[in-house]
Amino acid sequence: MNKELYEQLRGEKKFFLIAGPCVIESEELVMETAAELNRLAEQRDLILIFKSSWKKGNRTSVDSYTGPGLEKGLQILGKVKKEFRLPILTDIHESNEIEAVCKVADILQIPAFLSRQTDLLQAAGKSSKIVNIKKGQFMAPEDMKLAAEKVVSSGNEQILLTERGSSFGYHNLVVDFRSFAVMQDMGYPVIYDVTHSLQRPSEGKKSGGTPQFAEMMAKAAIATGMVQGLFIETHPEPSRALSDAGTMLPLKSMGRLLDECLKKL
Repeated sequence: MNKELYEQLRGEKKFFLIAGPCVIESEELVMETAAELNRLAEQRDLILIFKSSWKKGNRTSVDSYTGPGLEKGLQILGKVKKEFRLPILTDIHESNEIEAVCKVADILQIPAFLSRQTDLLQAAGKSSKIVNIKKGQFMAPEDMKLAAEKVVSSGNEQILLTERGSSFGYHNLVVDFRSFAVMQDMGYPVIYDVTHSLQRPSEGKKSGGTPQFAEMMAKAAIATGMVQGLFIETHPEPSRALSDAGTMLPLKSMGRLLDECLKKL
């Protein structure tokens, strides 16, 4: 399935969507979100990859919720996969997690802060799964070529590259739209992480954000013609979310954003 899915993503004429809540809070919330996203994607004939994290390894505070853990988290993601027949993307943080995660996930995601970890990238590549590398906030877009080569060195060329903004002073991120073209030249599908690029990192004991700009930024990214996928974290009630409450897009706003982006093709 992985090779078939990767070829679908590479050849997508519209854009594919990676979406879901930041972290698994409960089975009920995940299934509700997956059902609505599946409905929205089917209506628009978009490829949907469901995303949620079983663990958030990088939280601002030691008191922050990190997720349900590996076993419970994968059980819930497995239910989404079975019920809606959706590909699954979730994070890996250490090489010893990969075997278990591969039983459910179609795409292994390398978090931005781990995007230069050679052992992790090579181990992800050896899994034969699709590997989504998030560009670190501290990296230039051209640096992603070296990160991708670490996966390729394991014999796996099924790679996705995701732009999620660059650090701009303290507690702020900006997106250099030239990075889409730079990464596109590397030969891998490029994804724009809409919601994470609008974070205001580590404002006090949690991160803030400016999700009011999500639609504008997503439309602009699609209009470049250099982006194959959109990554959007969404939640039925972001203000009550246990992670990234300040950045996630309300689930009720997803339909309009997708329609506006489709107009830019």
